[in-house]
Formats: sequence, C-alpha cells, structure tokens
Amino acid sequence: MLEIERNLWKAGYEKIACIDEVGRGCLFGSVLAAAVILPKELYIEGVRDSKKLSAKKREALYEIVKSNAIAIGVGTVSPEIIDKINIKKATVLAMKKAVNNLKDSAGERILPEYLLIDAESISIDIPQKSIIKGDDTSHGIAAASIVAKVIRDRMCLKWSKEYPNYGIHQHKGYGTKLHREALLKYGPSKMHRMSFLKKILQGQ
Repeated sequence: MLEIERNLWKAGYEKIACIDEVGRGCLFGSVLAAAVILPKELYIEGVRDSKKLSAKKREALYEIVKSNAIAIGVGTVSPEIIDKINIKKATVLAMKKAVNNLKDSAGERILPEYLLIDAESISIDIPQKSIIKGDDTSHGIAAASIVAKVIRDRMCLKWSKEYPNYGIHQHKGYGTKLHREALLKYGPSKMHRMSFLKKILQGQ
C-alpha cells in the first residue's frame, strides 16, 4: 500500500498529504474530511479502509496515526451548506478545508507538496492525484479515512445527546430503518440534510 507514495517520494515530493472523507451518504450531520501527512516509509500495521475495521480497532489505529503524523487537518461542511451547494461540492470543500487546516503537533501550519485524494480533485494550487478506491490502495489515504471516521463518529455521539430522538449514536446519521422511522415520527431536526429527505418524508 506504499507503492503510490514511494513513486512520489522518488520524484522528490517529501510532504504528501492524503485526503479522505466520511459522512457523504448520511442524512444527518456534517460531511467531514481529514488530511494526513505521514513520515516517509512509515507503515502502520493494520491501517486499511476504515469501513473494514471495527470501532475498537479504528480508535487504536487513530491514536497511532495521530502520534506519528507530521501533520493532520480536518475540514467539515454543515448540513445547511450541503443543502445549498450539493453533497459533491460540499465534500470537495471539506477536503480543501482539511488541506488548509494541516498542522503539526505544535499547532504550526504545514503546507503539503503533493495531494493524494480519494476519488476527488480539489481546486488548490498544489500538484495532486485522484485515486479511485484510494483507501484500498494508498496507505496514507487509508490512514486519513481512519482519522475522518473516528472524529466524525465522536461528533455523532455528541449530536446524539443533543438530538436524542434519532439514534445517531447507533447509525451515525445513515438512512437505516430506525433512522427513517424516527424521521417520520418526529420530523427532521436542524442538523438533517433536507435535500436528502424528500422521498423519506413523503413515505416512499
């Protein structure tokens, strides 16, 4: 999983930021992206697409990634903005914010030399490559997917306390049967993406 990064290191790029998102398909909450710059040749055993890991394993790997990373950046885009600009544009915006928010452990901003992005392109003046299923083929993108998933899941626990009717802590905002039934019973909250709910609220 280091082959893509190794080719870039050989080409002279040192600080490679890898970016992935989570929450794109959710009905509730922000979409979130994480950008991670890891040291050259660092391989963290067990790092893979966050969706293929248990919550406990993700949490453990998140701490390892966090303690080893040169820099981490996170970007979020709210449900309100998602409804205004659509989820694809919101996802790319979250990714751009994550790159712009890259900071080291001392809080100093770090500017990457190259971007590896899971299935998207960002309008930013940095060389980049979009990789389909990047979290399966790039170690760095897989690490970013873990960071993004853990941070958003923690946000979901907080949201679940603020909006207890929807079971957000269980389904993390995705359109499960439980979530759809709660929407029909209680109606949407201000954290729901209204543009995602038309068919559900019509009982379809």
